This record gives sequence, C-alpha cells and structure tokens, in this order.
Amino acid sequence: MQKMLEYIVKNLVSNPDAVEIEETNQGKNKVFKVRVEKKDVGNVIGKGGNIANAIRTLVKSVGNSKERLIIKFEEK
Repeated sequence: MQKMLEYIVKNLVSNPDAVEIEETNQGKNKVFKVRVEKKDVGNVIGKGGNIANAIRTLVKSVGNSKERLIIKFEEK
C-alpha cells in the first residue's frame, strides 16, 4: 500500500524527491502521513479535497479490510 501511495503522490507533485511517507500503526488503525512541499499541497489535495479523497479510495481498495486506513496530507 505504501508503494502505491508513494507512486500516486510522486506523480502529482513537481518535486517527487521531496515526498516523504511515514507509516505508523495505532491499534487497528494504519496511519500514513504524507509530507510534500508547500507549493505541492494543493496538487495533492485538489479542489474541495477531491484528489485526496480519490487517493484514499484507491489505497483503501488495495488494503486489508480488517484495518482502518487513515491518510493525512501535510506540508514540509
């Protein structure tokens, strides 16, 4: 899942080398913190959060149904 998330995000930003993804487990939750440069946050989130929601849907469709996936987008 992390590799798929990384692939999607890196193709949306202008500086793919600056993308950082941190994965943590919190009980039954798996949390991904996606950090991108300030100028690329809008490209990843999209108007009204449409792109961010699409990314979440894609990653969740590949994931384990027993785990709850949380994806947070942050700027560096």
